Amino acid sequence: MSQTQTLAPAARLAPLPLPERRFGLGLPLLLLLAFVVVPVVAGDYWLGAVLVPFLILSLAGLGLNLLTGYAGQTSLGSGGFMAVGAFATFGFVVHGGLPLPLAVLFAGLVSAGAGLLFGLPSDRIKGFYLMVSSLAAQFFFEWLFQKFPWFYNYGSSGTITLPRLEAFGHDIGSALGRYYVTLSVVALLTWIAVNLVRSQVGRSWMAVRDMDTAAAVIGIQVYRSKVVAFAVSSFYLGVAGALWAFLYLGSASVQSFGISRSFQILFIIIIGGMGSIAGNFIGAAFISLLPLAIDHIAQSLFAGHVDAGLLQNIQKALFGLLIIGFLIKEPDGLARLFRTLGERLSNWPLRF
Repeated sequence: MSQTQTLAPAARLAPLPLPERRFGLGLPLLLLLAFVVVPVVAGDYWLGAVLVPFLILSLAGLGLNLLTGYAGQTSLGSGGFMAVGAFATFGFVVHGGLPLPLAVLFAGLVSAGAGLLFGLPSDRIKGFYLMVSSLAAQFFFEWLFQKFPWFYNYGSSGTITLPRLEAFGHDIGSALGRYYVTLSVVALLTWIAVNLVRSQVGRSWMAVRDMDTAAAVIGIQVYRSKVVAFAVSSFYLGVAGALWAFLYLGSASVQSFGISRSFQILFIIIIGGMGSIAGNFIGAAFISLLPLAIDHIAQSLFAGHVDAGLLQNIQKALFGLLIIGFLIKEPDGLARLFRTLGERLSNWPLRF
């Protein structure tokens, strides 16, 4: 037996080395700002109508990024898996009598099971065909939740009217309560995702993403890695869908999780940066906050002088042009752009 053959099993079992990342004081300061400072300075509108959807979209982007950015599996069914989480949470709360936190957890597991099911064909189909398969999942869930009344209540077909929001006997229906619950869930799941992508599971995903044939040669179970990625991604999307329905909208319908929602989440990870945890928050901020800024500027400049429909089209055109401009400037996303800018600033004035 040759030396190469002797060393092959050990090399196959050795974990892929990753450089140690030091966060310094930046992350604790950011958490302090989010948990302490923001609730003091922000009003109910900013907490409930701006920051809560921003956090939930960041979580949804994180779920899709784990599948597409890290595991390399394309998907257009994000809105459908969010709908699974939302309607399953409703079922557990209303029909099962579970408290909201447990209902959200179980709904995430149900969504993970659905993702696992639709991820089974990923061994035989990939690329464009896998994207079409995920799109079929999107339309299937829309049909399912509109067809069977068990999934909704007093509203119209496919609409759920939610009960009073409470967690372990405490009312969380206020803007501040919904913000704290959303922030806590997003922070916890983000911490789990950071550790997950740096574990052997995340390294296997990235190896499959870069070249699945080479990953199989070194002993990685490619099919298992793909299916696990679908399940984990769907769990995150299911939790995001539950939070979107219960903590943001207050009443959700199938249209709340339509194909436009799937494209919105896809744009978040493209703009923010695929294969980047921070990129999900940057992309969600771009998608959520930039339209508000454009609307404020347009209202200040053209209010009363331009037709409302035309003004809305101008806002969409400006938003699209900005997206195209950013992608041309930095195709790897805003996270890469900010990282490059930070490196240049760290070397200033010697290099910029």
